[in-house]
Amino acid sequence: MVAAPADTPSSPVSSIYIASPEGDTGKSTIALGLLRMLGASTARVGVFRPIARSSSETDYILELMIDHTTADTTYEQSLGVTYDEVHADPDAALAEIVRRYHDVASQCDAVVIVGSDYTDIASPSELGFNARVAVNLGAPVLLALRGSERTPEEIAHLADVCRSELSTHRAHLAGIVANRCDPDALDDVIAHLSTEDVPAWALPEVPLLVAPTMDELLHAMKGELYSGDAELLQREALRVMVGGMTAEHILERLTEGVVVIAPADRSDVVLALVNAHEAEGFPSLAGIVMNGGLTPHPMIAKLIEGLQPRLPILTTDLGTFDTASVAASTRGRVAVGSQRKVDTALALMERHVDAAEILGRLDVAMPSVVTPQMFEYQLIDRARADRKHIVLPEGSDDRILRAAGRLLQRQVADLTILGDEAAITRRAGELGVDLSEATVLDPTDSEYTDDFVSEYVELRKHKGMTEDKAREIMSDISYFGTMMVHKGIADGMVSGAAHTTAHTIKPSFEIIKTMDGVSTVSSIFLMCLADKVLAYGDCAVVPDPTSEQLADIAVSSAATASMFGIEPRVAMLSYSTGDSGSGADVDKVRTATDLVRDRAPDLLVEGPIQYDAAIDPSVAKSKLPDSEVAGRATVFVFPDLNTGNNTYKAVQRSANAVAVGPVLQGLRKPVNDLSRGALVQDIVNTVAITAIQAQSGTDGLEVAK
Repeated sequence: MVAAPADTPSSPVSSIYIASPEGDTGKSTIALGLLRMLGASTARVGVFRPIARSSSETDYILELMIDHTTADTTYEQSLGVTYDEVHADPDAALAEIVRRYHDVASQCDAVVIVGSDYTDIASPSELGFNARVAVNLGAPVLLALRGSERTPEEIAHLADVCRSELSTHRAHLAGIVANRCDPDALDDVIAHLSTEDVPAWALPEVPLLVAPTMDELLHAMKGELYSGDAELLQREALRVMVGGMTAEHILERLTEGVVVIAPADRSDVVLALVNAHEAEGFPSLAGIVMNGGLTPHPMIAKLIEGLQPRLPILTTDLGTFDTASVAASTRGRVAVGSQRKVDTALALMERHVDAAEILGRLDVAMPSVVTPQMFEYQLIDRARADRKHIVLPEGSDDRILRAAGRLLQRQVADLTILGDEAAITRRAGELGVDLSEATVLDPTDSEYTDDFVSEYVELRKHKGMTEDKAREIMSDISYFGTMMVHKGIADGMVSGAAHTTAHTIKPSFEIIKTMDGVSTVSSIFLMCLADKVLAYGDCAVVPDPTSEQLADIAVSSAATASMFGIEPRVAMLSYSTGDSGSGADVDKVRTATDLVRDRAPDLLVEGPIQYDAAIDPSVAKSKLPDSEVAGRATVFVFPDLNTGNNTYKAVQRSANAVAVGPVLQGLRKPVNDLSRGALVQDIVNTVAITAIQAQSGTDGLEVAK
């Protein structure tokens, strides 16, 4: 950690204090980014909010931060004192803050401390109390400044005032982040702020982060949802327009994400907007607000009901001026549930702030464990370091679109999405997902189709494939996506959210085929436990593997595990350990183990072995005391699909493990299958894994063979 002043008590954990002299700096963006950076480097990262507005009302910033911590601390534990307590007795409040902070710190390896922001006016005296808190907590300060509507010179002047105030209280300034700056002036801002001993970064103004959602507007206007999809209330209103002109002139002025205010008796306007939202060539609206307490004429209401628009239509009793004023003054929050804003905030920090430099100024101990959060962060980081092109065939699935938005925001991979372009674009707009950086292809109308048909005929001519049949097959999204990977247009494919495993994998058998030396396509799950990551195979593909297939699975699983930073020590699982049992099932595993040793003599492998002897050192000591694998296994090869699938699900549920996968292995190029119950985060992780496999090529398998 950066050294605190000599008379400052040292914190027992790595900590950093985000302080600001004013409100609306976007400290939540900075805090989220720091939590994610620290979460990749240490196991238990907590958050502490020294001062909150109230003890009875939820502090939305703290609530958001708690949702992204990895330490086992509660909201109540992470809260210091209220503003009223600070005003009543600053010294007593400070003492209570210190006590509560150390209660949190005792359960953490690192703590992000988010300072107060209860004034909208730059105030060095406000900063002064935060500086006193930081010194008493032994935490260096990361200064957050608002760049909005300020020149680089004005930002630098404010920074100088703040430096002086921090110095007066002997707080250590570790860095400066100017947030919400003019995107064209970032370099100039950094040049004005940076000094030899204090680094500085600048983040651009992103309107989305301060845009209210339709739900926030609904509550601010004390309105009601008249019609539309309630799920779309989470979409941000990027612009507000009062529809006071004729319908055709309103249509001329529509932009993406606009909310239009119009009274319900303007039937022409309301109907024009509802239809424009659905029509090709028009922007996707955030919603309509029908003001003045009016509702549509019964016949217009019947017409709207018949159209069944998904677009949220709100009603409010407020007049036009008051409705517009409320809409214009409602500021959106980066809060729990606002995933698009969270992803945007994380992307900003990842692109513009040097994580290595920030962490280098903190005494972050390298952990001996790997938590699920650390593993997921490392997946994203590795994928982003060498971006690959991944094709997502299931463009009609909302989860795929949401995952694509996250992946593009955080620059994890380049994407092609398959499906009807107009339908995908329209639905993405409704969901508030930006797909502008993705390519959308329709397999039924693509420039690639003729080439793909010819290639498929050639690959399957021994099966009597005809051009007409091949053209029909290539209209299938899985075949089309697989052919994109085969031809090198994409580096990998992820599918299965809305289709069976067979639908995803079968085209790969026919087109991509298996790697040299491997005849079995199999899978592993990367099981993220509380303190380590294990590999389980095969839990998804091969129902009853032979000894030769088990050997393939073991060799492939060891290579895949190694690819993701797991040192492979392979346990060939059975219901007996060593020579203690006999029977066809045990003999199959014993033969497979011998085959693995022949094929990969440098690979540590043990079998047959029971699960407890493979993972528990005390059991291993009694059953296989001389084994290099027993009690330390990291790759678990199950004797059949029934055992593997049930075991991974049992561990996932009973141990609260994160199961990442299935990760397919043995193919020449990466294709991965999703569970039909996959969550958006599962899809993001699988795309990152596929990208990493594409980065690695065949190297991982060659090492193990």
